[in-house]
Amino acid sequence: MSNLISALDKATDNSGIAKIEEIGLQGMITLRGDLSKAAVKKAATSVTGVEMPALGHANHDGASGICWMSTDELLVLCPYDQVADTLAKMHTALGKAHALAVDVSDARASLRVSGPNAREVMAKLAPVDLSPKAFKPGMFRRTRMAQVAAAFWMVDDETFQIVCFRSNAQYVFDLLKVAAQNGSEVGFFK
Repeated sequence: MSNLISALDKATDNSGIAKIEEIGLQGMITLRGDLSKAAVKKAATSVTGVEMPALGHANHDGASGICWMSTDELLVLCPYDQVADTLAKMHTALGKAHALAVDVSDARASLRVSGPNAREVMAKLAPVDLSPKAFKPGMFRRTRMAQVAAAFWMVDDETFQIVCFRSNAQYVFDLLKVAAQNGSEVGFFK
């Protein structure tokens, strides 16, 4: 049996103005459907133990959570080793509802940027207003980071969690390292 490893095998860099880390294996399930339907809501909330997020938000508790991706799509987070069971429970909860739930765990990578300058590092790479008044913990965005598609949310005032395609994980990690180099502080949010 092969050993399971994440895209970057939990790579970490703490040499700059923020800590950059790949968080390891994360279960991720795309749920597409009418988000106003009770069965779709139940499929997401019953397996994660968190409430449905508002538009443009993410609710999570550790490795479990729900991220609002679009008007008809959620990203359901769960522990990696529980994806098959979680997906089966979601299909049961969906019943005959017109919806799609698919495991995308191995197609994605998850990274974290943390520290007092995390907001500044992220602002260098994404075309999103990341000022403290405009982007608060729990808020979620699907956007671009430099040349690649990514999504991210604020876990707390000093931590961002990022999801990107696994094939772009090294690129995103390296982008973040460059944006977090010592001496690169801009001080815009201070």
